[in-house]
Formats: sequence, C-alpha cells, structure tokens
Amino acid sequence: MDLAYDRSPGTGPDVVCLPMFSMSRAATATAFGPAFAGADLRETYLDLPGHGDTPATCAPTSQAVLDSVCAWLDDHVDAPVLLAGASYGAYLAAGIARQRPDLVRGLLLVCPGVTIARDTRTLPDEPPLDAPTGWLDDAPAALRAHLDAALGQRTPAVAATVLAAMESGGPGDATFLQKLQSGPDYALPDETAEVIFDGPVTVLTGRQDRVVGYADQFRAMHRYPRGTYTVVDAAGHYLPYEQASVLRSHTQEWLRRTSG
Repeated sequence: MDLAYDRSPGTGPDVVCLPMFSMSRAATATAFGPAFAGADLRETYLDLPGHGDTPATCAPTSQAVLDSVCAWLDDHVDAPVLLAGASYGAYLAAGIARQRPDLVRGLLLVCPGVTIARDTRTLPDEPPLDAPTGWLDDAPAALRAHLDAALGQRTPAVAATVLAAMESGGPGDATFLQKLQSGPDYALPDETAEVIFDGPVTVLTGRQDRVVGYADQFRAMHRYPRGTYTVVDAAGHYLPYEQASVLRSHTQEWLRRTSG
C-alpha cells in the first residue's frame, strides 16, 4: 500500500499522524502541526486508504486500513515511532499499539474512538453549551446536526475552522468510506482486547464531545500504565481546532516523557 504522505524536514524523532475519519493529511497537519512546533520532529502526515489522495485499494474494513498503515511504517520509517491520531486515527493508533507494539514508541490519542458501535458509547447527557443564534447558518445543511453534536466551542468562527479542515486536501473515496463505516468490520476484531501498552501515552478528550464522549476513554486507561488522561472543558470532538493551546501544552509534555 502506497499511502500519500507529507513529511517535514526535521531531524528529530519520527512522529506519524493519522487523520480523523474521512479527513485528509492536510487537515491533520492543521490540527497537530502547531502542537509540534519547535520540537524539531520529523513529522509525517498520512492519508489513509480512501482518504485524501490515497486510493481505496484495500478491503473496506478497519483491519485492512490498519494493516495498510503498518505496512507503510515497515517500509518508510525506522521503528519504533511516536504515533498520534484524532478520532478514528486515534482508534487505529491504539490498535497498532495492541497488534504491533514493536512499531510504537508512544501514543498521543486525541478524542479517540474506543468502541465503534455508536450504541455502545457513553456520551455526555448534559445539554450542550450555549451558542449564538444562527451559529451554524454558514455550514452545509447536511453537516449541521453533526457539528451541533460535535463542537464544545459553539461559535461561527470555530465552525468555520472545522469546515475548512474538512474541505482541505484530496477528495477521498466516498463510496469506500461509506462501505467502511456501515460495514460489519468497521470495528477492529481486537477492539475489546485487554492488551497493555507500556509506552508513554497521552489521552485528551472533550468534555462536550457528543460523538465519542470522554468516559469510555478513561475506563480504557488501565491499558496504559504510563498514561496521562485529560478531559478538556469547552471542547468537543474537534478539540485540536477548538483548544489548540491546550493541545500544544499537553503535546509538549508528552514529548518530554517520550524522550526520557
């Protein structure tokens, strides 16, 4: 699998970043790039199969997508690497740490999915934070319900930032993504496996994330004996775009831990 990627010229450790579902490496760079600034890392941003500029040449299953990333890592980096991801990308990163711990030196998981099936997720039951009237008027009608559930910072500016990220990069393969998300193998087969990863881990969640929530992520922390968990107020599922300074501070702390 030849995944499309961008790589920075840094000479430091490799950090490989995986995108949110359906989003591109350009969106991932916008999310994580500011958090890594000044660290002299060799940052790599991947387009998963069917995402961005990478063609959908594997089966529409999460295991096939994960295997494609592992094959790319085997061919393109000196393992182990730092692995970062948001949402579905974080779900895959955690899966790689379970299945191929030899590839992973540390994990940065932002708003990670823990279980794929929506009816198994523990979501906040409090009402969303206040928002100005018409804050989603400029969003496409098809995305308003998603953004209403996903965003903790409910302002036109934050919505515009997230929409710009969604629209950046290559077009992806909508048919493949629909088959992947709706298929019987969207969940990784070892999703619930109690496998311990003992490298440095940072998990950041949004207090108002009504897509994947924050409680399941805390319950999974026993899998990470060197794990730090933080739930961030006024943040939802798009935490990197909603709370960039918080992401940067926790990322820099994670990098200090991974260098020890």
